[in-house]
Order: sequence, then structure tokens, then C-alpha cells
Amino acid sequence: MLHNFMLAAREAGLSMRQYRESPQAIANAFIQAVETYKYDGVLVELDTATLAGAVGVPIDFPEDLPARCCAPRLKSLDEVWRLEHCDISAYRGVQVWLEATRLLCKYFGDEIWIRGNCDQSPFSLACAMRGIEEWMTDLTDQGSRQAVECLLNYCTGITSQFVELMAATGAHMISNGDSLAGPELIRPEFYRTFALPWEKIVVDLAHQRGLPYMLHICGKTDRILGDMAATGADALELDHRTNLSLAHATLRDRCVFVGNLDPSGVLCLGTPLIVEEKTKELLAVFHDTPRLIVNAGCAIPATTPRENLRAMVTTAHNSRIEQITV
Repeated sequence: MLHNFMLAAREAGLSMRQYRESPQAIANAFIQAVETYKYDGVLVELDTATLAGAVGVPIDFPEDLPARCCAPRLKSLDEVWRLEHCDISAYRGVQVWLEATRLLCKYFGDEIWIRGNCDQSPFSLACAMRGIEEWMTDLTDQGSRQAVECLLNYCTGITSQFVELMAATGAHMISNGDSLAGPELIRPEFYRTFALPWEKIVVDLAHQRGLPYMLHICGKTDRILGDMAATGADALELDHRTNLSLAHATLRDRCVFVGNLDPSGVLCLGTPLIVEEKTKELLAVFHDTPRLIVNAGCAIPATTPRENLRAMVTTAHNSRIEQITV
């Protein structure tokens, strides 16, 4: 299951603007990628700013880069008390994302696993609404606790809307990213206080809709692996900075490990031989459990050589054949 939306767009001859504006273009890009690399699951991704744009955060739409937040919406945390209900289904980016997922589900049926990503988890969406420096300050201010929780509740409602909409597309599973909640930005106790409880609400919603759920957090997540599993997520997609052996020991009997090849240093800048070696290292650590989905730890750069991705997929598939033969 490749985190390859930028590369898929590039190989389909699309700029990111052309990709993000057309559901059919997105579907065609992933269909071509599956036919090229013969991988098993599609991660339907648009960018990490769609929900932020839906709730009024100013967004920049570069011609050949994913959309990105360019300013906070809430200049003061006091504005949280005046936030009104937002129907995200009216936002163009959400509509494109959902329709692309429906098209892929219709095309592949149950042959290829479709992972309907739902952009940002509540903590990271709240950060987009407030701005990263302001949000980090808010978390440390005891006097702001009620307003912080109000914003997290609001963002949970937004994320939950997307989960509900995505569940109706036919996707086989749901996922979210909460990258700004990792230990490289906040202390583990802050993760447990301000991220985990709201992540769990979203996980529970996916389960109520009969779908498994995957949570992604970037960076070195060693100190919160057990906490991430405590959300009830069925799978955790983790970055290459996370310790493999620790992840195996922590998650082996609890949830699926997804990752965690280095998307830049190995997949983009490495050689096919290096990719093969790193993939074999990953497979060796998880040799005693089927709870593994081979992937990059985060988004694969658009300039990644085709032969490197083929090396990863082929190595994983050959390993599976060897296990069945044995």
C-alpha cells in the first residue's frame, strides 16, 4: 500500500493542480500506478489542508505542490466560542476526494484494497485553525483549557463528518493523519491529554460504520506507541524514525504496523539494492506476525525512481510467496 499520490500524479502527467481538481484524474493516476507497480492497496490522498480549507483556514494552492495552510483562521482562541456549524460536504476539495474514492472502488471492486484517507485528525486540524505557535502556547495555558477542549470538540465534529462521508463511498478502510501530535512537537503527556481522547472518538466512529481504521503520525513515535494503540486503531502508519524492534514488540499482538521505509533517503535517493535490503530488514523484524503492511513511513516524493518502488513491491511479494511455499 503505497503513500504515492504525488508520484502517481507525476507519472500520469498531471500537475498537482490538475490532480486536485478532477476526481477522474485522481482515479486514473492511481489505476495507472497499480498497473505499473502491482501493489495491493491504494491510499486515496489529496493533501493535508482540505479540512482546514473547508472550515475557513486560508489555503495556498501551488501549481505543482499539494495545497497548504498559509495563515490561521482563529486569531484569538476566544473566537472558538463563535464557531458555527460547517457542512464540509459543500467544499469542493471534499467533493473531489470522495468522488475519486468512489470511482476507484467501482473500478477495483474487492481486487485492490481502498484506503479512504480523511485528512486531519482533530488535534492537527485545531493546530491548522490556530497556527502552530499559537496552538502550542494554548496547550500550556491552564486558563485556556476549556477553550482548547471546545476547539478539539469542534474539530472532532469536522473530522467525523469526513469519516461518515468516506464510509459511504465503499472504501474498505478509513484513515487519518495526526502528525502534529507526535513527540517531536509535544510531550507524550500532552498527546494523552489533547490528542488521544479525540482520536479515539474518530476510531470508534469508523468501527460503528463497520470499517477498520488506520492512524498516521510522523516522526519518531517510540514514546507514544502504546498510547497510539490505545486509541483502538486497527493499524498504525509510522515514520522511518520510529524504532522497528520496539514497534514490533509493542504492536505485534495489538494492531497492524504500516511502514516504515524512509521515503526520501531510501526510496527516492537510494538504489534498488538498498531498497531491497531495507525491505528485507522490515520483513525480518515482522517475520512472526501477519500484522504488517509494507509502505513508506510517509508521503513518497514525486521524483522517486520507478525501479526503486518496483524493488520494494517485488521484495515484499516474493517474501509472501516464499512463506506460502514453506
